[in-house]
Amino acid sequence: MKKYIGLMFVLLFVSSCLHGQTISLEGEWEIALDSVSIGHVKGWNNCSFKQSIHLPGTTDDAGLGVPNSLEPMLQKPQLSHLTRKKSYIGEAWYTKEIVIPVSWKKKQISFEMERVLWKTNVWVDGKEVAASCNSLIAPHTYNLTNYLTPGTHRITVLVDNRKQFEDISVDNMAHAYTDHTQIIWNGILGNISLKATDPVRVSYVEITPNVDAKSISIRSYLSNSTNKKVKAKLSYESFLKSSGKGIMPSLQDVVLMPGDTIIEHTYSLGADAKLWDEFNPAVYSLSVKLKSGKFESDYASDFGLREFTRKGNVLVNNHCPVFLRGTLECCIFPLTGHPPMTEEGWLKVFTTAREWGLNHLRFHSWCPPAAAFQVADKMGFYLQVELPVWSLQIGKSSAMTDFLYAEADRIIREYGNHPSFCMMSLGNELQGDMSVLATMISTLKKKDSRRLYTTTSFTFEKGHGIWPEKEDDYLITQWTKKGWVRGQGVFNSEPPSFDKDYSKSVEGMEVPLITHEIGQYSVYPDLKEIDKYKGVLEPLNFIAVKRDLEKKGLLDKANDYLLSSGKLAALLYKEEIERALKTAGISGFQLLDLHDFPGQGTALVGLLNAFWDSKGIISSQEFRGFCAPVVPLLRFPKAVYTNSESFVADVEISNYSSSLLQNKDLSWIVKDESGNTVATAQIKGLDIKLGHNSQMGKINLPLNDIKTPSKLSVSLSIDGTHYTNQWNIWVYPATLSIDYGKVHFTRNFAEAKNLLEEGKNSIV
Repeated sequence: MKKYIGLMFVLLFVSSCLHGQTISLEGEWEIALDSVSIGHVKGWNNCSFKQSIHLPGTTDDAGLGVPNSLEPMLQKPQLSHLTRKKSYIGEAWYTKEIVIPVSWKKKQISFEMERVLWKTNVWVDGKEVAASCNSLIAPHTYNLTNYLTPGTHRITVLVDNRKQFEDISVDNMAHAYTDHTQIIWNGILGNISLKATDPVRVSYVEITPNVDAKSISIRSYLSNSTNKKVKAKLSYESFLKSSGKGIMPSLQDVVLMPGDTIIEHTYSLGADAKLWDEFNPAVYSLSVKLKSGKFESDYASDFGLREFTRKGNVLVNNHCPVFLRGTLECCIFPLTGHPPMTEEGWLKVFTTAREWGLNHLRFHSWCPPAAAFQVADKMGFYLQVELPVWSLQIGKSSAMTDFLYAEADRIIREYGNHPSFCMMSLGNELQGDMSVLATMISTLKKKDSRRLYTTTSFTFEKGHGIWPEKEDDYLITQWTKKGWVRGQGVFNSEPPSFDKDYSKSVEGMEVPLITHEIGQYSVYPDLKEIDKYKGVLEPLNFIAVKRDLEKKGLLDKANDYLLSSGKLAALLYKEEIERALKTAGISGFQLLDLHDFPGQGTALVGLLNAFWDSKGIISSQEFRGFCAPVVPLLRFPKAVYTNSESFVADVEISNYSSSLLQNKDLSWIVKDESGNTVATAQIKGLDIKLGHNSQMGKINLPLNDIKTPSKLSVSLSIDGTHYTNQWNIWVYPATLSIDYGKVHFTRNFAEAKNLLEEGKNSIV
């Protein structure tokens, strides 16, 4: 009876998991934690374990590991980052019985685990598979052809999430391997499956678009595992995914010798082929099929017809100028501690980013899984991917250098066809032997020309980072050899002014410049956020702040602190972004951050929280007023005036939309706090070219009619309500009678205004 039940389970498993030539291994596995590495000696490579875990998943998800013993306190361990409820770093053994169907006899069988930290080894029935896998950003794939025959087998995986290279990260802060944003989890995420293919097969396809010719160049990597030459036919077929409209198939005869062969082919998409960009993200699917007698294989990949490059110091996509409105994505997922592996899991990130006017995400010191690229492809986002490194000792370890080369190859192979994969940096703020990075960039550019490359996302290395390296296609920096390109360098030392830009700092720059991690303006913790943490992480930092306020009797002020600090941050972000938009030689910005960064001492710098939810500081509509494809801009020297002066401002327009804007009317309107119109006018018939448009008009408004202290709003809009941006200015009477014997103290403008209206003119 027991054998019968077991057979029924096997049959059910095969019938439910066998899909074509793939067997999913998602489900219950057995697990044993091995913190002292005794499994090798004890023979754990071929035995069952008492404890179970659901995969895909992590030990944190399963509640395995060392329980947290920290209490909420305002101390470094708690404030450094969110706290894991259960933590495990070390070796862990995972095992499962599998069934190979008879139809897989003489097939090539591969085993894939989509994402693992950091190193894996695999055994089948106690026999170790020849090579281990060592990657932070690409699937761990094993060839099990010589180990699996039809019938029942035991597959065992050893996952070691301990650090493999000591100098790959400063204080474990690189986001591919860190407890500061994601966690150093142990487990297996995403696709876990066995796949069977014929001995003559398509193993990989590289797609390079040609925008002008409306065609793609296809490099098919073919494998022949037989011991003889075979004749085969390669067929190519593509369709536009949004409409399902197919493109004329193409056929090619090929001859394959034993081993690997590369076949190149040019495939026309037709004269009416759609281009891919942020406004019309046309995604195509390509299927490459190989048939040789009884052998048949196919490979499918998405792609887009786009050419993301540069023209001098301007980023261009499909010959149109691009301005990157970006933020960092640092693998911040507070419920799981690891990145989502499905498109559904990434929709919140990209949908919210688009709602707030962004078109670009920088993946700081890591590379996301395939699902992130798939969503970005559909939504028209320009992505920058980075190697999983943040090191101050580049070049010191040849083993680490070899690992980075291998990771770069894996990134290109796994994600290189995605149209959203537009840019690649070798890492974050790298220091050390910069010539090692230059050589790597040169190698990658020769290997894959489908995107732009830069040596590092900024650097503090002396003599570097202030101007492009020889191999850089673009530069990411906070400053150049001529001055700052980041507000933090000027806002603390200069009085507020709104007529400045960074033109002098970028003068003579020969490649596009993107401003590095602008912002970082602290916002007080939103204590309402505490209840959101229902996953594997505890917000001991937030709880400690709450208890401290309770102790001081100030808890009722928490929301005031949040809104006050947040409003200041929003104003500073606005000025940061507008200065970049006003500078013709800048091609974009990368915020740190639109949403909170919970690591590095609880860096709450976002207008959104770590869950990508708004804090209520500013609306997405208001933010899009100065962060959008088209932004009306004003240059004016100051925000505070007396009524003996005039408000004088120059109108500019940033246009990085899909086309010229011809014969447009621009309206400006000034209102008081009650919404009454103070003045309004129009600038008619504007032709707004792509890029930065200066000298589009002028506002000259005498303020002598303003008799009491007032806050005025100045709004610009194109064609009525489209593309609206707004600024505030303050106007005071030129003379005030001050009675030094009657000083009134006040904390805010509204109270000051009331006191002034009451005739109490002496205010501090």
